[in-house]
Amino acid sequence: MGVDGMELLRNFDIPSGSSAGKQSNPVFKVVTGTTVSDIIDSRRNELREVVCGAYLRYHQGLSTNPESHFLKFPDRPRDRIIALPARDHGDEVDRAGIKWISSFPGNLAQGLPRASAVIILNDMATGFPVACLEASAISAGRTAASAALAARELHRKTEGQVLGVIGCGPIARAVLGQLEADGWSFRRTVVHDLDAARADAFRRGFAGETAAVSSAAAVVEESDLVLFATTASEPYFLDAALVKPRHTILHISLRDLGAEVLRHAQNIVDDPVHALREKTSMGLSVELHGDSLISGTLAQLMAGEMEPDAARPRIFSPFGLGVLDIAVADFVYGVAVSTGRAQNILDFY
Repeated sequence: MGVDGMELLRNFDIPSGSSAGKQSNPVFKVVTGTTVSDIIDSRRNELREVVCGAYLRYHQGLSTNPESHFLKFPDRPRDRIIALPARDHGDEVDRAGIKWISSFPGNLAQGLPRASAVIILNDMATGFPVACLEASAISAGRTAASAALAARELHRKTEGQVLGVIGCGPIARAVLGQLEADGWSFRRTVVHDLDAARADAFRRGFAGETAAVSSAAAVVEESDLVLFATTASEPYFLDAALVKPRHTILHISLRDLGAEVLRHAQNIVDDPVHALREKTSMGLSVELHGDSLISGTLAQLMAGEMEPDAARPRIFSPFGLGVLDIAVADFVYGVAVSTGRAQNILDFY
């Protein structure tokens, strides 16, 4: 959702008596995490439409999505901060910005979230940054919407299936929220996490028949639709024989699956270049078996340019495009402005 003419006027502090068309410095706005989360949680169906539109504009070559940049620390190899710049551009939207997201796994032991983030949005008329949004919820929201879109395109059986969840953190909760909003109904849900207590607490938060099991393999063996949402840094699920044509795998955490698992699947990505970066399972597999492993993109499925392959397992491995973050942030920003929940920082400039 782009900022229309009236919203653009609200973004800029135009003194009374100034000549028509002359603008002073913009009014910088802040959208807090509470507001962001409320908008995302209450508008999940709209959010999927926003993410779908961003994918299709990118597929059409309208938007710009440079490679993300990783700030790493030699003395702290588990920690990183990532910059994702992008411009979401189409007939009714034109917004640029950047997401700055950190991943510090040690936070969990201190009772803090592993990931934290902000997004800065820039006005395309002037280049001025006009807003800062808390973005951990945006990042989770666009990831969840992307996964739900892929599930519908690749699996299509929305009732009577067994859902498997490997990794019981906030991303998994966001994905399940999106699946529920999209009308999915599971006869059983099985979950696994290295922290057994967290897995048990996670499965108790959902209606219907649920169970926490002892391994990722046990999840896959029992499930039809499988979600990997872990913090794994290298592949550990290596048994290709367990993955059957009935399976659709949402490989959100990117580094769980071994090369042989991917080799025999229909592999769908968000972008064939981005998906191979930073030692992802897909990148490591392509090094071994060639880029013919990549069957196509989610946007191609949504545009009707390809079909899911029922004869093979279907695996969605999205690297995570910054243009999706900007599209979702612009949507959230527009709602926050129109409902009076964006905070003006009048003396920022």
